Amino acid sequence: MPSQRRIERHQLPYYLKVFNRITDKPMGYIGNLSLDGLMLISQLPMLVNARFDMRLKVPSHEGQIRCIDFYATCQWSREDVTPGNFDSGFALVAPPAEYVEMVDALRRYFSFHPLQASA
Repeated sequence: MPSQRRIERHQLPYYLKVFNRITDKPMGYIGNLSLDGLMLISQLPMLVNARFDMRLKVPSHEGQIRCIDFYATCQWSREDVTPGNFDSGFALVAPPAEYVEMVDALRRYFSFHPLQASA
């Protein structure tokens, strides 16, 4: 299957937990993400073509927890190679500025930058 991604996704398994925004219950973990979508690793398969209200809880500069709320539509869901886990791909619906800022910050953090030679 040819890749249609415009932006390389970054691997983040088991670091960023995703919550259901309505119930505040955990849905799973981000496996990778881009500005357009994310892959969720969960213990249950997700309903394809359904829209989910999602929330990320990330630390702020002041040490407080900041919530990033967004909507995403499940595009596909399949069993992971790890028994008891499922991978599901989500397309974001109008991601908020906080999500875009987080993706940019993670891209900078996980990018390789060449060392500058000192003169």
